[in-house]
Amino acid sequence: MQAPAAAERNKGPILEVLREYAGAGTGTLRVLEVGAGAGLHAAYFARALPQTRWQPSDIDPRALRSIAAYVEATRMPNLLPPILLDVAQGWETWGGTQPATLDLLVSINMMHISELHCTEGLFKGAGVLLKPGGVLFTYG
Repeated sequence: MQAPAAAERNKGPILEVLREYAGAGTGTLRVLEVGAGAGLHAAYFARALPQTRWQPSDIDPRALRSIAAYVEATRMPNLLPPILLDVAQGWETWGGTQPATLDLLVSINMMHISELHCTEGLFKGAGVLLKPGGVLFTYG
């Protein structure tokens, strides 16, 4: 499991903002995290927000292994195994996520390190996959 220093530093402040959106509804909230990296955020947020069904994803095989290690180590029922997701590909390839089914689409520290077509893909996917009133949450 990887534990990037930046993720350790920013997880608390990000969680405080996520609580504003994740605490509003009733029932389970579906969350897709695009570019989950090491998985530290996914594990931390899933633990802190038990009303979510947290789906981490990444394109990097090394990141997927780290996320899987967090999933196994934490054994939280609301933290799902990671999926391979290339945000530059159409939403139809995003792990079977159906239109208008997500409450939150989370992307942390992806846009500033990826190419423009990845950011465009993120916004296109959000436009299709988020429920009415759903939130695209970006950081970094």
